[in-house]
Amino acid sequence: MITALGLRRGALGICLLAAAVTFLPAGVAQRPARAARSAIGLERAHAHNDYEHARPLYDALDHGFKSVEADIYLVGDQLLIGHDPADLQPGRTLQSLYLNPLRKRVKRNGGSVYRGDRHYFNLLIDVKTEPVSTYLRLDEVLTNYRSILTRFSNGEVTVKAVTAVVSGNRARPLMESQTVRYAFYDGRLSDLGTGAAQSLIPLISDNWTNNFTWDGSGPMPEAEREKLQSIVATAHADGQRVRFYATPDQPGPERDAIWMELMAARVDYLNTDDLPGLRGFLLTNDPRPAAPYVNFGDGGASLAAVRARAAA
Repeated sequence: MITALGLRRGALGICLLAAAVTFLPAGVAQRPARAARSAIGLERAHAHNDYEHARPLYDALDHGFKSVEADIYLVGDQLLIGHDPADLQPGRTLQSLYLNPLRKRVKRNGGSVYRGDRHYFNLLIDVKTEPVSTYLRLDEVLTNYRSILTRFSNGEVTVKAVTAVVSGNRARPLMESQTVRYAFYDGRLSDLGTGAAQSLIPLISDNWTNNFTWDGSGPMPEAEREKLQSIVATAHADGQRVRFYATPDQPGPERDAIWMELMAARVDYLNTDDLPGLRGFLLTNDPRPAAPYVNFGDGGASLAAVRARAAA
């Protein structure tokens, strides 16, 4: 028997459900609540060793990260994902864990990883095996995902939803020789200010502990702060983003202090294995859906135009 109270409860439930569907961002109404809270990407958030999380890629996306890192090994013709050879498993490939889900998501979201986000998602691919043979196979694989990948073609860059950047064992001469490619080169501080084309090197990454002594305890030495600011300014003037790895990553005031200095210097990516920790930090300290300071390419813009925007 349906009572008046039951009808009222049913009506209330329908109203609440309708309200939830109305106010959730498009494309996430039927996803878990935590995904709904991550509809806007956090531009600075980089998931180091992303594949070690319980749900590779998906955990990072649910936390709003705009950059993830995957280590690859060439085994036969497979690009297997793992930190060490002992971690490799059949079926855990670059395609299955990253490229296929990203392509599906971009299609569902109308051309971007996060619906309505006009800035690209960074896929950092860390090569662990011999550079030339691994890159040749990687290049074959990436060609099959060209509908979502930023492309270099005959001197121009066309920005798409995902930009693949090759790190680790990099085959630079081979990449430089290509007239068409779907991946870019992760530079080091030694590449800074050398005139290396942004169309090859859109990102400068380096080890924090090899370049700075400060670990977040006490104030940052002024000479090191000036060095950090100079690095970022030089990179941005050439249209390149900046990331430091091996920064302290244990929760606490030291990590927060380093993250605050990195943000103050306009470093583009903060590197972490602690997804909720960095998400909470950014929402508190950098809460805007921040555009990156450098969005390389902009449909094939010249380097001079990029430099003019950086100086503005």
